[in-house]
Amino acid sequence: MRIWILPIVLAILLASGCGQGAPGEGQGQAPPAPPPAEQPGAAAAPDAHGKKVVMIIAHQNFRDEELFKPRDILQQADVKVTIASSALTAARGALGATVQPDLLVKDVNPAECDAVIFVGGPGAKEYWEDEKAHEIARLALEKEKIVAAICIAPVTLANAGVLKGKRATVWPSEAGRLRAAGAIYTGRNVETDGRIITADGPQSAERFGQALRDALRG
Repeated sequence: MRIWILPIVLAILLASGCGQGAPGEGQGQAPPAPPPAEQPGAAAAPDAHGKKVVMIIAHQNFRDEELFKPRDILQQADVKVTIASSALTAARGALGATVQPDLLVKDVNPAECDAVIFVGGPGAKEYWEDEKAHEIARLALEKEKIVAAICIAPVTLANAGVLKGKRATVWPSEAGRLRAAGAIYTGRNVETDGRIITADGPQSAERFGQALRDALRG
């Protein structure tokens, strides 16, 4: 009888958990919880890769920062930047920098670019009464392109008739010219109204470039 009693006792002890170590000892660990379901990544921000802009500068005395800072920001965003001026010889900035224009203003075709940008500086008066510059601004807007100007260059846009009823800014000494052309002068450093972007001077060149980049991304 003792022979068959022993297996029964062992079975009872095993069933009661006796002889087991602390939880987890000698046993396989519980499988790890499955990782959370992968969330769809946020949509990639649109970029400006492949966009094209033309920056129009005076042949003499364009404002250096107003060309180079926006240009650098745009190029870093993979925007192709073309520089236009009234002559193809080296253009000189008010602070002494020189740049080689890529084409003449008379050859600018707004239909072939995504934005037209008029750079300021004392020499920007060259385009205030220039009918070709006015035509470029008007045609660019008709083609739903971005039109921008900084420092005193917004006067060119005002004289082209494209700022009437639009919020805009300019170098403070020229605010009266914008108002006379029907613009709503805001005095802000950078102003955007639809597809028109204006800025008030070299101290705002970086923010101007950022606004241009963001508009091209949109």
